[in-house]
Amino acid sequence: MLSTPNLLTFFRIGVTPLLIYLLTFGSPVPSACAALLFFFATLSDYLDGHIARSYGTSSMLGKFLDPVADKVLVTAALIMLAAIARQPRVPAWIVVVLVVREIAVTGVRAIAAVEGIVVGADELGKYKMVLQSAALEGLMIHYSYLHVDFFAAGLFLLWVATVLSVWSGVRYHVMVIGAIRAQHAAPKRAAAG
Repeated sequence: MLSTPNLLTFFRIGVTPLLIYLLTFGSPVPSACAALLFFFATLSDYLDGHIARSYGTSSMLGKFLDPVADKVLVTAALIMLAAIARQPRVPAWIVVVLVVREIAVTGVRAIAAVEGIVVGADELGKYKMVLQSAALEGLMIHYSYLHVDFFAAGLFLLWVATVLSVWSGVRYHVMVIGAIRAQHAAPKRAAAG
């Protein structure tokens, strides 16, 4: 339970309340601190997976908690960025689309697991996560520095991540439904043959 990858995952879950607290302020310093904290949290996501694979320290707890930690951190950040008292804000409908996609994919994963089907994350979902993380960094920084409008850049990346998110979610559902149908059709073909 206290392996390094699991500790990094617990770190990601543990910093979420601090991230939420920092995002309640609309000024530049707390915004920069929130962005820095989010950066280290997303870096810990990469590190825990790398360490678990490299040293063979993956565990069932880690496999369960890692995606939960990602969803908790990202969902909290998205909700706060839509609710924050500064202008401009992240459109709430984008947050709803992204959160509903995560819930739907989690649900279809659970159905697949009950059927004994393991479907790994697809490449598109990984690109979505990278873009989403970069977008959230810009949106948390919010202000312009060195002639870069971080909010505008972050919102553009979030739009792209939203399109990829919906696309990968639909592909994931189609893949799982196809695997379930194939699994159910195999005994019927064997009985008929």
